[in-house]
Amino acid sequence: MSAHANSILTCHPERRRRCAAGVEGSAVLTQSRFLLALFCFLLLLTVFGPAQVKPWNQIQAPPLPAFKPQEPIRVQLPNGMVIFLQEDHELPLIDATARIRGGSISEAANKTGLTDLYGEVWRTGGTKTKTGDQMDDFLEARAAKIETDNQSDSTTISLNCLKGDFDAVFAMFLDLLHHPEFRPDKLELAQEQMYTAISRRNDNVDSIVHRESRIIAYGKDNPYARVAEYATVAAVTREDLLNWHQQYVHPNNIIFGITGDFDAKAMEAKLHQAFDSWQKGPDAKAPDIKFTAPKPGLYFVRKSDVNQSSIDMLDLGIERSNPDYFAVTVMNEMFGGSFSSRLFNHLRSGKGLAYSVGGGVGSGWDHPGVVNIQMQTKSASTVEGIQGLDEEIDGLLKNAATPDELKRAKDDILNSFIFQFDTPEKVLREKMAYEFYHYPLDFLERYRSEVEKVTAEDVFRVARKYVHKERMAVLVVGNDTEFGNALSTLGPVQEVDITIPPPPASLMQQGPGGE
Repeated sequence: MSAHANSILTCHPERRRRCAAGVEGSAVLTQSRFLLALFCFLLLLTVFGPAQVKPWNQIQAPPLPAFKPQEPIRVQLPNGMVIFLQEDHELPLIDATARIRGGSISEAANKTGLTDLYGEVWRTGGTKTKTGDQMDDFLEARAAKIETDNQSDSTTISLNCLKGDFDAVFAMFLDLLHHPEFRPDKLELAQEQMYTAISRRNDNVDSIVHRESRIIAYGKDNPYARVAEYATVAAVTREDLLNWHQQYVHPNNIIFGITGDFDAKAMEAKLHQAFDSWQKGPDAKAPDIKFTAPKPGLYFVRKSDVNQSSIDMLDLGIERSNPDYFAVTVMNEMFGGSFSSRLFNHLRSGKGLAYSVGGGVGSGWDHPGVVNIQMQTKSASTVEGIQGLDEEIDGLLKNAATPDELKRAKDDILNSFIFQFDTPEKVLREKMAYEFYHYPLDFLERYRSEVEKVTAEDVFRVARKYVHKERMAVLVVGNDTEFGNALSTLGPVQEVDITIPPPPASLMQQGPGGE
């Protein structure tokens, strides 16, 4: 023990008392200073507080800053391919996607599911020189990805990699783009996976609602509503996949977008070298699809293992190119688009009828969307829920948006809008969509000003123009044994048969799962 410590322990009792008193006095002084500071703070708060504090609903939000997204560079090659380049140096990564015209709406009805198989086996089937498994090993060693996919109107092939690996990964991307093999064993595996999905498609209520609402809204024979079955999937052959690739994968049908940590001029030169010699092919032909409004009435899908009902009120919507698109967007937000919407406030918060509720007039890029006003409610309140939706539609057509409703809806749209395009990659994807669907490339920049122009009169006008209760088909999925009132009290009910057609005899011999 040190001499200093020993002297403290052995000091005279009077000295120890004075030491203790000194420590206590220091603590008292510190406490006094704290109390004085607290008194001064409270005094200032009473003097200046009332003049500065405002109720939350009187606080004025500052105006939104100007929206000036980073514009990608657009290049069109002589062979018709359109390229968008977007520099983004935040991370040493490069991401690229080729979007190719031609999707599921163009496949034959008796081979529905062809593009699902194509989008899967294009990647898993590998190239003429590398299997899909060998590609996996190559890419995993570099933490890179090459993926293929399909949509209703297009297919895609994309890559993601470190900038230092781009040349090697891009070479593999080009090999898969030009020389896919569609190996038979991978096609068989993909078909078996689809058979399994078909066999389980009625397990989930959301899956049933999505599928059957599109069938009712568009019609069962409409390409946007067709459903893959065992027989249509089994009918697809490797030759079908090769023929599809030969028919659609040409430079004049492709929009290629690339974003990441690169120099745009150097990357453009590299892409010219990769694509300039590729010869133009036949243009992809969009199918001529007719749309007719759904037949009004009540449609019921019996699902006996649930204790709540899903209700969807359906009609044909609009295209985004419609001049009313912006007014419809504001109307949707005000009526059923958020926690502050009429549907949410009245039916969920006010009446306690809904677990979830919302919807409005849907819009598609190049075809009508679906009007879908939807609700989930407990089984016992199914009929009451439909009546509540009817009353809200009546109110929409009778009562124009109040100034507060209009302002809140527009604020919600515009305040969230910026986060949809807060990275160069998101802006690039949007610009590629405009190119694909032949929209003006400044559509994104116009969006904010067009929403700001919408008036209460515009909202009232489009509500009366596009929302017609008497024209709607009402789909209910639920357990009618638990309904408080019979669905038939609202009118005649058409039961929807969701039985899955059995597999063809060739599959029955081995089982739909390939067993």
